[in-house]
Amino acid sequence: MSRSANEKPDGALLTHGADDLPSVTVDGYNIGLRSSDGFLGDKANKYAFQEKLDAWRRRVRKGGDDPLGKTPTGDLSKKQIDALLKGDDKEAAALIMGAADDFAGELASILAKFLQQKSWNNTERVVIGGGFGGSAVGELAIARAMVLLKAKGTKVELTPIAHHPDDAGLIGAAHLMPTWMLKGHKAMLAVDIGGTNLRVGIVELRLKEEADLSKAKVWKSDKWRHADDKPNRTTAIERLISMIEELIAKADKADLLPAPVIGVACPGVIAADGSIVRGGQNLPGGNWESEHFNLPAAIKEAIPQIGEDETFVIMHNDAVVQGLSQIPFMQDVSGWGVLTIGTGLGNAHFNNKRE
Repeated sequence: MSRSANEKPDGALLTHGADDLPSVTVDGYNIGLRSSDGFLGDKANKYAFQEKLDAWRRRVRKGGDDPLGKTPTGDLSKKQIDALLKGDDKEAAALIMGAADDFAGELASILAKFLQQKSWNNTERVVIGGGFGGSAVGELAIARAMVLLKAKGTKVELTPIAHHPDDAGLIGAAHLMPTWMLKGHKAMLAVDIGGTNLRVGIVELRLKEEADLSKAKVWKSDKWRHADDKPNRTTAIERLISMIEELIAKADKADLLPAPVIGVACPGVIAADGSIVRGGQNLPGGNWESEHFNLPAAIKEAIPQIGEDETFVIMHNDAVVQGLSQIPFMQDVSGWGVLTIGTGLGNAHFNNKRE
C-alpha cells in the first residue's frame, strides 16, 4: 500500500490510515479471519447476538410461553433487553443470560484466534467497544468470555471501552495527530461513519486539565441513522457536510472556536491518500471504494476553512479510532487490542510508545 503524504496546515506531513501515530503503533487492523462457513466476525456482531436470543426464544416456546412476549427479537432495543436482564422476571433474565452465554462462547473463540495472529503478539488487554459492548448484557458477555479464556489458560484481560461507544468513535480522532496541533484550541471536529449511523461531534479537548486528552469529552453531537433513509453516496456526503457546518456554527456561538482539523473514522482499509481500499461495502449508497472518490478530499473541498485557517482532514479506520480513545487508560500495559461489536466486528491492535 502506498504512503503518499497529506499536508498539515504548517506544511509538515501526516498520512491517512497511518500505522505510526503520536502515542501508539498500529500493528494491524481490519483483519478478516475466516472459518469454513464464512467470516468469524459474523459470529460476534450485534446480529449474531440477536440470532442466539431468537434461538433461545424458539426453544422456550416449545415448552410454554415466551417470557419476552410477542415482540420480535429484532425490535427489542438494547435498553429493553437490559431492563429484562435486570428485572424481576427471572425467567426472562435467565433466557437472556442463556443467549449472552452462547455469544460469550463465540466471542472467546474468536478472541483466541486473534491472539494467535502475529500482529496480536504480546496482547495484555483487549478493549470491547461498539454498541453491544456499551450495554449491560454486553458487559455480562464480555466478562463471561474472559472467564472462558482464563479457564483455558489464556492470560488476557477484557474490559468494556471507557467512553460511551458513540463518544469513543469521536474522541479517538483527537489522537490521530500530535497534541501540539490542537494547542490553543478548546475543541475539534470529529466524524464517525458506520454501517447504520453517521455521527458528527464537537470534541471538547480540555488540554489544560490533562495533556493526555483523558478529560476530553463530546460537547455536542448529531446522529443520522442513514440505514433508515438508504441515501445514495452523494446525498450522504451532502448530509454529512450540512451536519459539520451546523456544529461549527454552534461551537463558534459558544466561543469554542474549534481547531481547523476534522478527524474522520470510517470502516475499511484506509490508504495513505485517503481512499478506501476495501471494507466500505456497508457505507451509505455504496461505491465508496471507487478510485474516483476520496472522502477527506470531498470534505475539505466543501469546508475549505474553519475560522481563518485552512481545513486539515485526517482519516483512519473506525475500529482504530474508537480504540485510540482508550489510550490514556492503557498506560499500564504495552500491547493491547480493540474489538468493536456493531454492524460488523471491527478490530485493531496497538503497542504503546514509551518516552
